[in-house]
Amino acid sequence: MKRTVPVESTSAFIDAKINELGDWRGKTLAKVRTLIHKADPEIVEEWKWMGTPVFSHGGIVCTGETYKNVVKLTFAKGAALEDPAGLFNSSLDGNVRRAIDILESDKVDEAALKDLIRAAVALSLELKTMTKSKPNPPRASSKLAG
Repeated sequence: MKRTVPVESTSAFIDAKINELGDWRGKTLAKVRTLIHKADPEIVEEWKWMGTPVFSHGGIVCTGETYKNVVKLTFAKGAALEDPAGLFNSSLDGNVRRAIDILESDKVDEAALKDLIRAAVALSLELKTMTKSKPNPPRASSKLAG
């Protein structure tokens, strides 16, 4: 059985992570979190994989990971998204995901990031609709003929 963490708790976990970092990575994660919510006010925050903030709407839109030298936004279906501003700069060889590595000296293109979030949400919702509307394949009968 899948346990869910209440939304308030999830937000508190992410707040705590941001405060715990206490440096440019916390500020950057807080900034991109705000931009994600501005791009899609219906985004849902989740806490998965032993401490990774996940932003979902109809499925995973992106994760917000922090490492020693980078804040990484990984888009679950990034390879299927148009990126006219060229924000994706990591995980470019994969067939599904794409990521944005944000270094301490980087300035985030806020408008382009919000556009990318909106596109990722639209794709997620489109795929969710397609999955729901697809009929189930016929089941093989367990009865033997004759």
